[in-house]
Amino acid sequence: MDFPVDFRCPISMELMQDPVTISTGVTYERKNIEKWLFSYNKKTCPTTMQRINSFDITPNHTLKRLILAWQNEEAARSCDSRPVRSLKHDELVSLLATMESTPFKVNSLKKLRAIVGLGHEVKDDFMRCGGVEVLVQIIAQILVESSDFVAFTACEEALGVLHQYLSLSEGDEKTIQLLSKPESIKSLAIMLQRGSSEARFYAVKIFQKLVQADYNWKKFVIQDQGFEFFRSLLELVSDDQICTKASASALELLIEILGSSKKIRLKAIEAGAVCILIELLPDSNRSKCEKMLLLLKLICECAEGRLALVEHGLGIAAISKKLLHVSSAATKITVKILWLICSYHPSERVLEEMLIFGSVKKLLALLHIGNRSSTKEKVVKIFKLHRNSWRQYPCLPWELKDYLGLTNQSC
Repeated sequence: MDFPVDFRCPISMELMQDPVTISTGVTYERKNIEKWLFSYNKKTCPTTMQRINSFDITPNHTLKRLILAWQNEEAARSCDSRPVRSLKHDELVSLLATMESTPFKVNSLKKLRAIVGLGHEVKDDFMRCGGVEVLVQIIAQILVESSDFVAFTACEEALGVLHQYLSLSEGDEKTIQLLSKPESIKSLAIMLQRGSSEARFYAVKIFQKLVQADYNWKKFVIQDQGFEFFRSLLELVSDDQICTKASASALELLIEILGSSKKIRLKAIEAGAVCILIELLPDSNRSKCEKMLLLLKLICECAEGRLALVEHGLGIAAISKKLLHVSSAATKITVKILWLICSYHPSERVLEEMLIFGSVKKLLALLHIGNRSSTKEKVVKIFKLHRNSWRQYPCLPWELKDYLGLTNQSC
């Protein structure tokens, strides 16, 4: 529906429901400007880019009344019109009624999945008929009847329908709110641990939708399901022969979650993330390798992660092998990992392994490739930090000393 431009939030460009004005005089939707100021810790007005000195937020009652008046006017104009029913409306209603009245829901869910996949018209009709609520109830039932095969299979099928529905929906706040409830999250976690490969894939994709909706993972991961949740995701990453799509999606979900909190990273380390990633790294393809290196980089941003990597017998060897051998993106991430290790955990064994497994030689090669960059600057810092340690080894190339101006320095 078109609406006056003054009724749009400058951040989301959507119709404002709760307009508020900040000190620069610009009006925004409350939840959007609060996220900008307090979640992202921005100090400027997103429209004017002026620095904000006062973070007071004032409700714009006048604009809210104008928006409500406009909405009432629009509603009055279309009061005789009703939502268009899809051609499958009667079948949808019948299937939903059947599922609510019988414990044997699997066949109805399979038919429902085929219908929902027909397009947006049917999807909207399904939502208006209360279909999402029915699916969420079926999924939550697994908490009560986790050992019941019929209930478990119904839950797996319901996940398939829900995934089909969400793939056609963008920004469906009502569905996200239903899925964000504790019982829904716990049910999804159970399916991630014990479901079929297909059901686990659907669970991962639904969790990704929650990530995109800024779901607060801290309580769920840290207090409730942390260890088991990460073990389940890491098992999926390891079992790409069973379901390649699920494995790739699990990697993407891990990257999104681990980027949000150090405490969450600690849970992943506790679940064995470093060990599993290091062991998978040598045989991974380009796309998977880049994602796993990014995960290791996130993990190495905390001391516990760096320690886990250097204590793994193949840690430095696996990282060194990927330097310059995968892609420019992988090389950039690998240099960041080595820079973190060399800055905070530069034990004699680590420095020796970097020489033995070719890291030093490859880092030297990087100094002669391309123009000045942040990656090259990290390489120079690594050499300047540890040149004295490496100079004692006869395998240290002389051209490295020339590059760093060490040839005239005493050994």
